[in-house]
Amino acid sequence: MTYSYNRLWKLLIDKRMTKTDMRKAASISTNILAKMGKDEPVAMETLAKIATALECGLDDIVEITSDTEKER
Repeated sequence: MTYSYNRLWKLLIDKRMTKTDMRKAASISTNILAKMGKDEPVAMETLAKIATALECGLDDIVEITSDTEKER
């Protein structure tokens, strides 16, 4: 599985919001933000907090692809 948070970073730009602003609004730690910066998986609860804070859906912040899709 491959995770990409590019949709989240684009959404933050559109909302004129910094990663730090988002982190504080969603009450997530700097460690979680760092994991997301490296496109590493994070807990569903974390994604839900971010989606709630930004008033968007999960598909607006993360894209998950299987490794078999990458091989095509």
